Amino acid sequence: MSSRVHHPVFARIYARISASAEAKGAAEHREEMLAGLEGRVVEVGAGNGLNFSHYSPTVTEVVAVEPEPHLRKLAKSAATDAKVVVTVVDGTADRLPLEDAVCDAAVCSLVLCSVADQARALGEVRRVLRPGGELRFYEHVAADTPGLARVQRVVDVVHPFVSGGCHVTRDTERAIRDAGFDVTSIRRFRFAPELLTKQAAPKILGTARVPEE
Repeated sequence: MSSRVHHPVFARIYARISASAEAKGAAEHREEMLAGLEGRVVEVGAGNGLNFSHYSPTVTEVVAVEPEPHLRKLAKSAATDAKVVVTVVDGTADRLPLEDAVCDAAVCSLVLCSVADQARALGEVRRVLRPGGELRFYEHVAADTPGLARVQRVVDVVHPFVSGGCHVTRDTERAIRDAGFDVTSIRRFRFAPELLTKQAAPKILGTARVPEE
């Protein structure tokens, strides 16, 4: 599946920018997102593996899905230092390489901005989660102020082509709700540690659940 997602230049830029963002506050956001997770977890779009060091020992396994070859290589390296078992695999958000209802939790971290189809990706997440399973999310989203929203719409004309398919105008909270999840907590804030990330400053961080059957 890796041939479907190949952004060699952006992957290297992202690896450098994301590492810098960790020291400026992103690491704390990841810690908040992953706090208290238990059981088997699927991480969708694991990137270069920056979440791995934040998983609690109560997590029995992380299946980390990453389609971009360079980022997947970095993730595999990061997995060797993780405190929990992390298996990094090739795969895409719209076709997760897992059976139905086999995970206790899913993690989407700065990835739902770049999937081709949010509804399909979130449908896959819901498919692999057991009833009552959790979705933890940390995403940049469309601004809720007119000025920045206008800037985002202009930027989004070219942004996906230079940023690995990333869109800055998505209403990801609505997409999560429309996929059938119950959003149980959500925090909105702005965070832009680098000049190149100002257009993606609006963030959401929270938890959603698959309804019990």
